[in-house]
Amino acid sequence: MLGNLSEKIEEKAMISFLKRFDANPFKVKFKDNEYIIGEGTPLFTVDMKEPIPASKLVASTSIALGEAYMDGNLEIEGDLYFALNHFLGQMDQFSTAGDVLSKLTHNPLTKKHQAEEVQSHYDIGNDFYSLWLDETMQYSCAYFEKESDTLYEAQMNKIHRILDKLYLKEGLRLLDIGCGWGFLLIEAAKKYKIKGTGITLSHEQYEKFQERIKDNHLEDYLTVKLMDYRDLPKSGLEFDRIVSVGMVEHVGRENYQLFNDCVDSVLVDGGVFLLHFISGMDEKPGDAWMSKYIFPGGMLPSLREMIADITDDNFHVLDVENLRMHYNMTLLEWDKNFRSQLPTIRQKFDERFIRMWDLYLNGCAAAFANGMMDLHQILATKGINNNLPITRWY
Repeated sequence: MLGNLSEKIEEKAMISFLKRFDANPFKVKFKDNEYIIGEGTPLFTVDMKEPIPASKLVASTSIALGEAYMDGNLEIEGDLYFALNHFLGQMDQFSTAGDVLSKLTHNPLTKKHQAEEVQSHYDIGNDFYSLWLDETMQYSCAYFEKESDTLYEAQMNKIHRILDKLYLKEGLRLLDIGCGWGFLLIEAAKKYKIKGTGITLSHEQYEKFQERIKDNHLEDYLTVKLMDYRDLPKSGLEFDRIVSVGMVEHVGRENYQLFNDCVDSVLVDGGVFLLHFISGMDEKPGDAWMSKYIFPGGMLPSLREMIADITDDNFHVLDVENLRMHYNMTLLEWDKNFRSQLPTIRQKFDERFIRMWDLYLNGCAAAFANGMMDLHQILATKGINNNLPITRWY
């Protein structure tokens, strides 16, 4: 009796909390009861197995809803992306207690700790990522020149658009900070015969990149190092071009200026720098669920703070491009591939991990669609370079 009463109280408290998300109507089903949140015909239905305590929703709406989905306590009837796309635009109504977010986002910025954070995500296994990435193994935003482009075609478009922006010539020295599995440098070496160096903190990526260098007979052109970007100033290395794709999000807000200082320390005067990164509209700490489960220590720079940090090092910004909807399309392609590989993935990972990853891919796609995140490419030169074309040559 007391158990039923307690559940009823929690159910009412949960529904009361959810009423703040009424911009797009949806239905909540709980055992014998149904509730309509918002006005009009419900766009999607949430099926709850048991109520989420209001105290958890207040402490972190993101973690409470995310964990309920991961645990199978919350189900979406129909398309997950459709539901998230009509719900996550209201994230300004999410509640997050200061101490919860502080514990998740104020992590030590030591080299050891940040290496562990990076490895926790990227060292899940090359075999896992190869199941749902395309054959280039690019784990970053693609570029869809046509809506009909395959994921592979879009990733090739992205790579060559970046290489074109860098204005490469034979023999130039190119550094890729956070090089992943190395495809960008491999293409640069094949097309332009550059001398390329990639640095990464991921052991899995390091080993795969070494293997790819040998397979492509590029030992005379490419090298990969397990190296923290903070070791660049004392490395004795020097480069004509530097690129970083999807890495600066991992360095922490306190280190954005240090990151750019390190770029500055190894780039020649007049050298070209391209920074490709997921950006936030402002300087907020980020999402608690993502910080807890997907990218520990991850932080999204705003465009304005990154440009401010670059110009403090006397970099001159040539161009800024926003690829927001390209990332939406990329994530949806990844999730389609991920779902098609579920029988294989289930042989190695449990259902909670699978639901977590599915939520991550669809949630990020919805976040880009709703403008909660952008994807920016900044192109800049160290000091003045008057030898580059004065038009958008790429």
